[in-house]
Amino acid sequence: MNSQPRKSNKTLILLFVVFLVPVALAKLVLSMDLYHGGATNKGALLSTDLTYSTLDMDNPKPHLWQLVYLLPEKCDEQCVDRLYIINQSHIALGRDRDRIVPMILLQDNSDIEALKQLHIPFDTAVINSKMAELLRLQQMIIVDPLGSLVMQYDAVLGRDANIVQGKAIIADLRKMLKLSRVG
Repeated sequence: MNSQPRKSNKTLILLFVVFLVPVALAKLVLSMDLYHGGATNKGALLSTDLTYSTLDMDNPKPHLWQLVYLLPEKCDEQCVDRLYIINQSHIALGRDRDRIVPMILLQDNSDIEALKQLHIPFDTAVINSKMAELLRLQQMIIVDPLGSLVMQYDAVLGRDANIVQGKAIIADLRKMLKLSRVG
């Protein structure tokens, strides 16, 4: 007897499994929000339209990156820790420290005596009420050379938490400085 060999669907099924099942699984994972992207920044990114000019303020140090902090009315232990971390983070940047300036923002009622007692030569600038409202929770903000407020670090309590946050700021600044074409 003369019989033809049966055509097998194994090849078609194998192709289906190899190529279509991973796509279907990926779609399922993304639609169920089970995957969270690989963001490597430690701080919170700010809105792209938040700049010195939109806050009606002149850029105190144009063409330089800035790490800004609003000096509160009474500089307590948390404030002193923040100022110390800002200074140490600036020093830890090494050869890139010329590209960034720690900037302490002042209001009429800021505790300037605390800066004098620390003996750290910070650059200062007087700010308006819009910027003060933005920084009312004692966060630190990284500003790019064009005056855009880029990244925010919320206030933390305790020296150890401030040290961890200082390391996060250094890591983020190094990445930004490496990728930046300005400043």
